[in-house]
Amino acid sequence: MKEIEPLINSGHIHFGENKVQEAIQKWQDVKILHENLKLHMVGKLQTNKVKQAVSIFDYIHSLDNIKLAKKISIEQKKIKKNLKIFIQVNLGNEEQKSGIDKKNLKEFYHECKSQLDLNIIGLMCIPPNEIEVKSYFKELAYLNNIHGLKDLSMGMSSDYLEAVSFGATFVRIGSKIFGNRF
Repeated sequence: MKEIEPLINSGHIHFGENKVQEAIQKWQDVKILHENLKLHMVGKLQTNKVKQAVSIFDYIHSLDNIKLAKKISIEQKKIKKNLKIFIQVNLGNEEQKSGIDKKNLKEFYHECKSQLDLNIIGLMCIPPNEIEVKSYFKELAYLNNIHGLKDLSMGMSSDYLEAVSFGATFVRIGSKIFGNRF
C-alpha cells in the first residue's frame, strides 16, 4: 500500500481491483481510514464472490449476465447499499470474453433497471486485442447515449487516450501508474 499513499494524499480517490480477495486484503482498513475512497471492481465478478464484493466495492464495471445481476440486487438490498454499475458489452462477440451481446443489451438493461432496481450508470467494453479500437469505442459511446447513460468505462493503459476522445469517463490505467502485475 506504500505505492498508493502518495496518490491518496494528493487527492486521488478512485482505485480499481481485478479480484475480490485482493481488494479486501488491500483496501478494507484503508477505506476505514479514508472514507471518501471509491473502489471499483474492474475484473470479472463471479456470483460466489458477490456478497464480499458488495461489501467492499462502490462500483462494478463487469456486470455481464442476469444471474449476476440478480445476486448483486439481493446482496446490496441486504446491506442497504446502492452500487454504481456498468454493463459489460462484448462488442467483438469474442467467446473468450464476458459481456452482453449488443443485440440483447436493451432487454438486459431494462430488466436490470426496472425489475432488479440496479443503479446502471453506464456501459463498459474491452475491445478485441490487436485490432483498431476506435470503432469499438465509437460504438459503445453510441450505445451508451441511446440508453441515456452518463458514464462510460473503456480504455486501458495502451488505448486510454483514444477512449477518452470517445467520451470515456472511467479508464483503467493501472500498469501505466504501478507497472505490470507479477
